[in-house]
Amino acid sequence: MLQSAAAHAAGAQQYPAGALYVVATPIGNLADITLRAIHVLGLVDAVACEDTRHSGPLLRQLGIETKALLAVHEHNEREAAAGVLLRLARGERVAYISDAGTPAISDPGAALVAAVQAAGYRALPIPGASSAVAALSVAGDALGGPFTFIGFLPQRSGERALALQRLAGDARTQVLFEAPHRIEALASALAEACAGRAVTVCRELTKQFETVQTLPANALPAWLASDANRSRGEFVLVVHALAAAEPDATAPAHDATLRTLMAALPLKQAVALAAELTGAPRNALYERALALKNAAADD
Repeated sequence: MLQSAAAHAAGAQQYPAGALYVVATPIGNLADITLRAIHVLGLVDAVACEDTRHSGPLLRQLGIETKALLAVHEHNEREAAAGVLLRLARGERVAYISDAGTPAISDPGAALVAAVQAAGYRALPIPGASSAVAALSVAGDALGGPFTFIGFLPQRSGERALALQRLAGDARTQVLFEAPHRIEALASALAEACAGRAVTVCRELTKQFETVQTLPANALPAWLASDANRSRGEFVLVVHALAAAEPDATAPAHDATLRTLMAALPLKQAVALAAELTGAPRNALYERALALKNAAADD
């Protein structure tokens, strides 16, 4: 029934032979698998996967039981790519799936895709679940535009401290992953480095005990400490973007504009026009204009 529905929904698409299909799988809830992913996993000749012990049961749950499974993980990815290339050379279709979500995003897959493309074969995306995108969608980061995907911070203390320093200095939205045994340390580091920013904590996305909470970074350690369950599971954290600083109306950069306008217009009209031209707050420009006028009178 499931295979039939998937074939009906996705079967009209072209699925060329001798190609690698990079397939996104659920990050927790099995129902998030797409019909197209089910169709492709049933169509391919082999499934390369991060962990055959994890992917085998997933395929069986989808009613796919006869596929060759190839182990392609972070420790053997470059070497295992050679076996995938041999299959592609025979005209086979090969899928690649990681343990959860979209491959090659803080998961293996990128080196395999690069090897396939370098050998002249196609790598085709079968999109679906992504914990980073899911977290961004519920962060409510109204200032967010461009964002930086960081994934897991380095584990070595020096490299980690440098990465946190860069994160704090970047006004864009930042997306982090963290494991449960390090979440308290990360919370303390963010509270210190990004005290003035909001953070959305997403725990166990799509799973039974899913939690999404937005709070100031400096409140994050106390929030975690208030309930032991809050430190369990896999985490995605969205550090919200910083608001752009308002133009400084008292800066000398606006003085020339104000002086020129004040020479030809009444003070209020000069300030109103200067605000339109510079984008600076009108009240601050008015105070600066008064200061310039008083300074001129004193001269």
